[in-house]
Amino acid sequence: MTGKRTAIFGGSFNPIHNGHISIARALLAGGLADEVWFVVSPMNPFKQHAFLLDDSTRLRIARQAVAAEQGMHVSDVEFGLPRPSYMSNTLRTLSRRYPGRTFSLVIGGDNWQSFGKWHEAGFILSHYDVIVYPRSGNTDTQTAWAEGTESKNHSVTFVDMPLLNISSTDIRRRIKARQSIHGMVPADVEKEITEQYSNAMP
Repeated sequence: MTGKRTAIFGGSFNPIHNGHISIARALLAGGLADEVWFVVSPMNPFKQHAFLLDDSTRLRIARQAVAAEQGMHVSDVEFGLPRPSYMSNTLRTLSRRYPGRTFSLVIGGDNWQSFGKWHEAGFILSHYDVIVYPRSGNTDTQTAWAEGTESKNHSVTFVDMPLLNISSTDIRRRIKARQSIHGMVPADVEKEITEQYSNAMP
């Protein structure tokens, strides 16, 4: 298992959906990583006031969703770290626990646009490669956040891939409205996602 290029795809995964999985498939198929780890965040610093299904349920659903996918794993590393969950701390922890692996960070174009506001953004760029995938509505992703990064020892790769027009927010909205989410999430977890969010959302 050592030496693997491991792409870290962090998020609330509230819930995980087919868009997340298609991004991971594209990264693996494009040779950008040997494995993709979905790191489920118990508390995203940018979403502290948003509705979240409980940590253990989101983790369990994510694991079930990727169980049949080659090269994809789900990590609970942030569950034992201070909250809110800062990616710089997560990457430090993973590098320390798995010294034989090479870690990179996967983020969407919207997050890249605001990357300068991330906790220890400079540290991340200095120590880890960053893979940026496009998000709907981002027309200038590659130049959105470049100021002050020229001297950093980093590699940022912008990936051109087809994206599914799916969001966790829309899935939650549809469930609340008692609308179908068929095709938006893996079939193996569709029923549980519908039931869990129907019962938990205010």
